[in-house]
Amino acid sequence: MKKRVLIFTDLDGTLLDYHTYSYGKALPALRQIRKREIPLIICTSKTRAEIEVYQKKIRNRHPFISENGGAIFIPKNYFKTMITGLKERNGYFIKELGTPYQILREKLTEIAGRFNQEIKGFGDMSAQEIHKKYGLHLKEARLSKKREYDEPFYFVTSPDGKILRGMEKEFSKAALHMVKGGRLFHLTGENDKGKAARLLKKMYEKEWKKKTISIGIGDSLNDLPLLLEVDLPVVVKLPTGRYEERVLRQLKEPFPTRGIGPEGWNEAVLQILRKVGED
Repeated sequence: MKKRVLIFTDLDGTLLDYHTYSYGKALPALRQIRKREIPLIICTSKTRAEIEVYQKKIRNRHPFISENGGAIFIPKNYFKTMITGLKERNGYFIKELGTPYQILREKLTEIAGRFNQEIKGFGDMSAQEIHKKYGLHLKEARLSKKREYDEPFYFVTSPDGKILRGMEKEFSKAALHMVKGGRLFHLTGENDKGKAARLLKKMYEKEWKKKTISIGIGDSLNDLPLLLEVDLPVVVKLPTGRYEERVLRQLKEPFPTRGIGPEGWNEAVLQILRKVGED
């Protein structure tokens, strides 16, 4: 039987423009995805509350993965059969994979202090500060603070590589991970985008009773676990006109886009859908 297609996508710098957060240049591909009824699974460092805004904007009713794989949110009545160990809340079945936010905040403060590093996380910033610093609309900045499994942060003064490696080692001892995203560092538990995508992919294969062809789209290091997990990894060109080389180097057959952000996203999706016979 013909395989079904799944698309996992990051948001910032990929489906959304790095500066304006617009997805306008990706509309042709989004229309094709909707027409072909291909599940589009948002997989991002953003919170559930932020993702829901974009789910509505692009008329997407499929499951999504929040906060770097912290949790999978599955709309009720989406799958006929569900795995065990799910919570039920706000119209979703939820598979939690991440570490509670309060623990992340405590460890971040403790270890940054141990290395004499001044850091600022979203928990230290007001919505107004986030709005001004990162260009998010004020409403979305407020939603970005509703964190459950991931703390984005930055160093007030850039540390050298030795300090970064030392901090990574200490976080690892506490079963936590520090990873670089497009704009910020993120502190998470032992979850990542790849683990969440793998679990959700199995749910689809059980539901459809067939194997899938999975496409993953990202642009930064925190997307690497997702890109390693999928059949067709798409690496979107950065606003600098270059790629995240540390991602490209670890992928066997990456699909680098020619365009930047949503323009590259659109180009890659349309090209791959033609290649796999879905267009």
